[in-house]
Amino acid sequence: MATHSCQPVTCQNGDVNLDHVFVCGSPALDFAATLRARRTARFEMLATPDRLDAWYVESGIVDAVSPSREIDVEQATTLREALYQLVTARRLGDDYDKGALAVLNSAARKPPAVPQLTPSGRWTAATPEEALSTVARLAVELLSGPDVPLLKECGNPECTRVYIDRSRGTRRQWCGMDSCGNKIKAAAYRARKRTTHTAGKRP
Repeated sequence: MATHSCQPVTCQNGDVNLDHVFVCGSPALDFAATLRARRTARFEMLATPDRLDAWYVESGIVDAVSPSREIDVEQATTLREALYQLVTARRLGDDYDKGALAVLNSAARKPPAVPQLTPSGRWTAATPEEALSTVARLAVELLSGPDVPLLKECGNPECTRVYIDRSRGTRRQWCGMDSCGNKIKAAAYRARKRTTHTAGKRP
């Protein structure tokens, strides 16, 4: 699957460039993954209204969105956290959190983005609330649909993305080779090299 990105954002330590990435097989899962490395560094991808707007457009759920405000970012991240809880529960076979369900269903009940036919083809313009409702509805379809048994968490211990594994034999290990797979393989290679080098120095 192609990985799309927008202009990078530098996190607080000044060393990590964070792009919007779409590797999970569902916009709802990609949205849940906009807080990266939840168990370690916790990189926030939706830190500002313009970053949220960029995600809506780059994800493909809308072609244009009216400018978001801080309140829209707050609502979006609240939905994201509820969605992550629900996805995790579904993946592990646990019961849904009632509060998380209420947040998702409340967003899904609001009017979604509506596509229009224009002389040049389909065009979907939306408000931030309509775009967020569309994300929520996609999440409802995902969590009640046939792809639930295919939900997996990335094999990179530092990554917390959940993706849909549609590979043959469901053998996919990583959310994406570029984002995690190659990094883990390179780290394992360096570790083997160090071990071999150290062993070679022993008398």
